[in-house]
Amino acid sequence: MHWFLLLLLGFAAFFWIVQGLRVAWGLLQLPWMKDFAPAKDEDCPRISLLFAARDEEEKLRQALATLAKIDYPHLEIVAVDDRSRDATARILDEFARTHARVRIVHVAELPAGWLGKPHALQRGYEISSGEWLLFTDADVRFAPDALRRAVAIVNARKVDHLTLFGDVDMEGFWETVLLTFFGLAMHVGNESHRVASAKSKAYVGVGAFQLVRRSAYEACGTHRRLAMEVVDDMKLAKIVKLGGYRSCVGVAEHFVSVRWHAGLGNVIRGVTKNFFAALRYSLPFATVAFLGMLVVNVLPFVAVIFGHGWVRGLAAVSVMIALAFHVGVDLTMKVSPLYALTHPVGALFFCYMIARSVAVTLWRGGVEWRGTFYELEELRKGVV
Repeated sequence: MHWFLLLLLGFAAFFWIVQGLRVAWGLLQLPWMKDFAPAKDEDCPRISLLFAARDEEEKLRQALATLAKIDYPHLEIVAVDDRSRDATARILDEFARTHARVRIVHVAELPAGWLGKPHALQRGYEISSGEWLLFTDADVRFAPDALRRAVAIVNARKVDHLTLFGDVDMEGFWETVLLTFFGLAMHVGNESHRVASAKSKAYVGVGAFQLVRRSAYEACGTHRRLAMEVVDDMKLAKIVKLGGYRSCVGVAEHFVSVRWHAGLGNVIRGVTKNFFAALRYSLPFATVAFLGMLVVNVLPFVAVIFGHGWVRGLAAVSVMIALAFHVGVDLTMKVSPLYALTHPVGALFFCYMIARSVAVTLWRGGVEWRGTFYELEELRKGVV
């Protein structure tokens, strides 16, 4: 048992030394939107900003108010009402009547073989005219100069696809514990810093902001290729990368912000459909991810307290690097660095979300999303 514990802690220490430090250094190289001056009019290509909205009346007006203030010379906004049952459709129509650059699409029925969001975004693309397409969500808020700065990054980095990490509004202790760890796991697991390398297979797509060249999007198959993808944002980035196009990840901070899910319970319920999908609906893969998360993020903290000798020494290496990484994430997300001390608690929540997503999906035999149920076998066939 002692040697087995040493082996696990040795693996954890190796992970944080090699992967943790490498990713942390790489993240320092990402472009930050604040460092790029807004592009001039002559450098601004036509952009179509597209989003799907279903029952979004609670957050929609606040997001639309920021869209109306975007300072960009060649912009059209395409909003797709995806079978909403609340006041979403009315809010969008009222917005369009007072803003000339807004176009609205109303989806009444969902065709077979489609998930609601990919279908809605496909419909939006089909009536759009932009040289570039900006896919976002209905609750995302933009600073007036966000698009000009994004174009400045695209022009400087000469990329075909740009995705941005923006600010996430967090309220309350437990929500912050989970979301800060979520941000850390996102970076460590997806290696954001390697996305820009043509030699790397790494890809990242953030639903709040994905700016893609229209020609690249069309060559990769549009959202038709993602028709049954629950994690369509990540997979859009994947097909762009597989298509041989250049991609880049940046940090937007307050230029792009969102109030994701309100409260710990809503965050957990909100990703139930996503985690197993992100793991390709593979039970062995999900099991490895679950156990790996425990070994790397929880076991070292326990061993530092209760272990002795080499056990404690190896654990201490992991704990110090993990805490330092977490502090960096906390500062970026504008919360107290003391939240780093909740690292193992956030990891346990994350493990629970993996287990819950797997259990609920298998128990139901599929996923319910936006009021429609999709069978697991159908979803597995649609994985990109």
